[in-house]
Amino acid sequence: MQLRSLVARLPYPSPAVQRAIAIAAVLTQGGIGVTGSIVRVTGSGLGCPTWPQCVSGSMFPVDHPEHHALNQWIEFGNRMLTGVVIVVAALCVLAAWRIQIDHPERRRLVKLAWLMPGGVVLQAIVGGITVLAKLEWWTVAIHFLASTPLVWCAVLLLHAFNEGEQPPRWLIPASGRALLIALVVALWAVLIAGTTVTGAGPHGGDPDTHRLQAPIETLAQIHGALLVVYLLVLAAFGVQLLRSGAPAKLWRRYGVAWVVALAQGGLGSLQYLLGVPEELVSFHVFGSAVVIVATAALWCAARDRGVFASAPAESPELTPAR
Repeated sequence: MQLRSLVARLPYPSPAVQRAIAIAAVLTQGGIGVTGSIVRVTGSGLGCPTWPQCVSGSMFPVDHPEHHALNQWIEFGNRMLTGVVIVVAALCVLAAWRIQIDHPERRRLVKLAWLMPGGVVLQAIVGGITVLAKLEWWTVAIHFLASTPLVWCAVLLLHAFNEGEQPPRWLIPASGRALLIALVVALWAVLIAGTTVTGAGPHGGDPDTHRLQAPIETLAQIHGALLVVYLLVLAAFGVQLLRSGAPAKLWRRYGVAWVVALAQGGLGSLQYLLGVPEELVSFHVFGSAVVIVATAALWCAARDRGVFASAPAESPELTPAR
């Protein structure tokens, strides 16, 4: 109760502050995967060979005969970025909690906000396991895949700040909802297949790490075929929108999903043709986060939860006696 009292003393977050915090959550949850890819393509994955310390006996990089200083600082910088993610996640919780104090019905908002720091803790544990396992390809895959639901939930949180607490009223028929669910399943199938391509590829994070012993050409073709499935489902979903007379907002989100998916597919094809250059790897990881954001935004636009009036209600605890 004492902590709740302290939170109640905080200023009520304005709509602009709520939106800024939620956008920061989307950017940090997606960005940590991009910086992780930079660690991988520069061979810095074991620049800090222990966890939670960087090297045995020190939390910070020190001169080490087996690890180059630049690799140490790249890996250490990625770990420090986790601190930024934690700060943003804490702000999400504080903002949502402060809103709920004046509006007790905002339980869903608070639950979504708590997923942010909870996900950071989970990612820290998985990251530690990845380092201790010497960057085995499947641990790196799990480390990346664990971040993808957090990007999705950050988008849901961004919408939840402005939504009401009503049960979702879908703006599309049941057949459209089934296609939207299939689109989400196809999205994660593409992401999972992408981690196998990474596992067999040349950028493992360290020259001595074990790689997935499978033909990368075959894995890349499977990855590309699943993206085609995603696009086919997206096209079928568009037909449903035509039949149901979808609102303009939903059509805009649909168009954005097409643009980012096609751009990501083109980037992946270019990356494969050029022999997987390091620079394009990180851009491709960034693109995967953008596709997740676009698909999550499309999902949110397909249903209506009402509108939340963000002005703070008069709280009996804070109202002066007359």
